[in-house]
Amino acid sequence: MDEKDRQILRELQKDGRISNAELAERVNLSPSPCLRRLRILEKSGVIEGYAAIINQKAYGLPVTVFIQIKLAHHSTKAAQEFERQIQGIHKIIDCYMMTGDTDYMLRVVVQSLEDYEAFIREHIHPIPSIASINTSFAYGVVKQSRVLP
Repeated sequence: MDEKDRQILRELQKDGRISNAELAERVNLSPSPCLRRLRILEKSGVIEGYAAIINQKAYGLPVTVFIQIKLAHHSTKAAQEFERQIQGIHKIIDCYMMTGDTDYMLRVVVQSLEDYEAFIREHIHPIPSIASINTSFAYGVVKQSRVLP
């Protein structure tokens, strides 16, 4: 991947619906080489897909919650079981394995505090081997970018 590919990726991250002609113009290429590079980026897995960015409040999920999970046991089996169960829970937007005092960090979106309580009771508490759950509620967004540096 060279600087021209990175320019293409920056433009696509800003506007995934841009036409190839406009993209080519913005990165100073003719349309055919631009499209060829784009297809290579897609086939190689650098571009994993295209998606619409949805306003979470307008969608009806205004509350963002960060949940720190610590497992009681650090066996491979316990981690695999936790990760398997997390995969099927749609309100979990992101799940990261962490270093330090927390084993996993989850980002969850919900309608309300009541919805969050139900989520914890129905989806998180039943998962075996969780030692602790620490919750933080986001009350504002200072910066949120989907464009890689």
